[in-house]
This record gives sequence, C-alpha cells and structure tokens, in this order.
Amino acid sequence: MKIPPLGVLLAVAALAGCAAQQPTRAQLPAAARADAQGYVVVTVRNPVIWPGSHASSTARGYDGMGAYTAGIVAHETSRALAVDYHLREVSSWPIALLGVHCLTYALPSGADRARLLAVLARDSRVESAQPLLTFETASSSYNDPYADLQNNMQQMAVLEAQALSRGASVRVAVVDTGVDVRHPDLPANVVVRNFVDNDSEAFQGDAHGTAVAGVIAAIPNNAVGIAGIAPDVRLFLYKACWRAAATGTKAACNSFTLAQALSAAIEAHADIINLSLAGPRDPLLTRLIDRAAAAGIIVVGAVPPDGLRDSFPTNIASVIAVDALESGHTSPGVLRAPGRDVVSLAPHAHYDFYSGSSLATAEVSGLVALLRAQRPHLTAQDARLLLLESESGTEAGASPPNACAALESLVHGKRCATP
Repeated sequence: MKIPPLGVLLAVAALAGCAAQQPTRAQLPAAARADAQGYVVVTVRNPVIWPGSHASSTARGYDGMGAYTAGIVAHETSRALAVDYHLREVSSWPIALLGVHCLTYALPSGADRARLLAVLARDSRVESAQPLLTFETASSSYNDPYADLQNNMQQMAVLEAQALSRGASVRVAVVDTGVDVRHPDLPANVVVRNFVDNDSEAFQGDAHGTAVAGVIAAIPNNAVGIAGIAPDVRLFLYKACWRAAATGTKAACNSFTLAQALSAAIEAHADIINLSLAGPRDPLLTRLIDRAAAAGIIVVGAVPPDGLRDSFPTNIASVIAVDALESGHTSPGVLRAPGRDVVSLAPHAHYDFYSGSSLATAEVSGLVALLRAQRPHLTAQDARLLLLESESGTEAGASPPNACAALESLVHGKRCATP
C-alpha cells in the first residue's frame, strides 16, 4: 500500500482537528435578536449516514458516530440558496433530531419576505422555510418589598404533598432567559447552556429565568428565602431568551434560539420542559414539540395575556396549557395556578414578587414533577387530568390544582402530611 506524503497526512490531521473543534451551537448576531423582520429560517436535508455493518460495528446509534454535523451536500445546498436568492447566512446549526441543517439568512435590502418565503417553499432543495419569529416571556413584575409569604404553596397544598414527593430524579428543562445560578437558594447541580450569547454576567443577571427556576426548585429548609415546589428535581437551564430592557422581567426569544434549546432538552432526556413564554405559531418549533411528546417528555406552556390557545406553545394539543388563576379566563382544559404576587428569587441573591402566567406555568411544572417522580412514565394527558380533577372549586378554574389530592389519587393508599 502506498503511504501518502507526510505533508498530506499533516493536512488531513489539521482538517480533522478543525472539524473536531467546531462549535456545538450557533448564535445569532445581535441585529437578528433586535429585529427579526429581515431574517428567515430555512432547513435543508442533512440525513444521518449510518456506518455500514461489519464485524466490529456496534448498534449504539449516535454514540459511535461522533457529533452530528452538517455534511458537504447540506453546505453546498445552503451556499447555492444564498447565491440564488441573494441571501446572507448569519448562523446555522445541524438538528440531529430532525435530520436537517437549519440556517438563518438575512434578506437583501427591500426584499418582500412573504414572497421570498413562498418561492423558497417551492424550491425542491428546501426542506422548510419560515420567518424568524419572535416570542416574549409572559410575566410582569411588581416591585413590592420582599416578604417571606408563599400563598401559592398554601393554595396548592404543596407543603403537605412534599411528604409524598419532592420531585427526586425528575429532569426539568427551563427554556427561558438566563438564571442567577449563584443564588444561595438554588441547587448547585444544575446544567447550564446559553444559546443567545457568551455573556456570563448577563446570564446571571436575568430576572425572568431566575424567578421561574426559583418557583420550581428553590432549596427548602436552608434558613434562606423560599421553598420550591419540587426542590429535588435536576434543573437544566437553557437560555434562549434575552432581556428586552436593562431592568425588569420582559424578555424576547426567536425561532432559532428556541429550536436550539428545545433540541438540547430533548437530547438531554428531560422529563418536563417549562415554556413560560408565548408567541406566534411556529412550524419548526411545533415539530420539535411533537418530537418531545413522542419521546414521553411533558411540555408545560404559558397561555398568553389574551387567554386564547391559538399561539405557541399552547396551540399544540400535547402541551399542558397554564394560565394565571386571577386572569378571569375560562378556556376549557386549561390549568390555572396562582399568578399574582408570587414571591420568588431575583438576581444577585435577592427576592421579589412577580405576576403573570409565566409564574403559574412554573408552578404547574413543579406539580407535574411531583407526580412524575412517583410515576416515571406518567403521560402529559394523565398529568393534566390528575391536576384538573384535584381542583376543589365548584366552577371550572375557580381554584388551583391541589398537589396533595393529585398525588393521593396517583399513589393509592398513601396520604399527605397533616399541615
């Protein structure tokens, strides 16, 4: 066998090293996060090529293949599309779960986005094409002084229920803004990924994600602050949203960052995905939610301020839709949890009161974690029914779920603690 020259071998080794060092995630430029109107999200086919069977091969799926990357054909297709339609690629990322390469393109100046998307949809090289859509976290903050009073825990009989379950071994993915992971009231064993930027200080200073994480998993009985609904869960904190202003909880996300976070949650085998956000219907995100549901992951999502289930993520049937108890909305099948003046964590080791369906959604994610810890294969439909049936009000939605009653229905013969 003829051995290639040393220079060729070194060149091949260098290329392999570059491939191995390719980033595992992609980030959008600040301009795309600030204004999504001039951008589209396109996917092209990028199938997984499985290694051929031979005596030493294994059946370990992705484990034996290395990282899933965009192939030559996908790269060539994406470049050709950019040339043909005068697009500029600003970020890209291969989605292993869907077998596609996902790209965000900047449109040429003055382009009609709707018309261009229609043309792209008819191009046989394009697997999907959609606008880069924008989402908002669903809460507002009340800057009242901190008080060690968690009425929501009392309303939902959480303290009594924690005698039966505290969410042990349940993996909860919070797709949101960043979180103050140095907060003394949050567990240390969290998984953190940032799909927005490389700003670790901004990550720590994000209020919305910090509040949501605190509602779910704040450490109890540590003589500090508050107690979370399911304090023994394992938190996976995925930043896909960024602050809309220097202060406050208002934040924004888009199709690309949310898709990356959802894929990460699915690949991490999360049991529950918390989406305390709302926005327009999104084909790509819907496909990923469907993949999550098929994998047995329970997705809990916030109902928008208008109370209608016609937007992402609550327009998807498999998602457990949650609204604030105080909203006055009466949509059937929607869980309602306390959403006014909910005390939770704030950045820099502080606490604050928050309001909105975002907080109610986090509460329900915590309740589902209590149930899932007792029944690992619990489905979203069963979890929703248990919580709906636990409500004690005479009218639908008149009272929040009762964690104790739901757990006692699930684990027959066991009783909650007496308060």
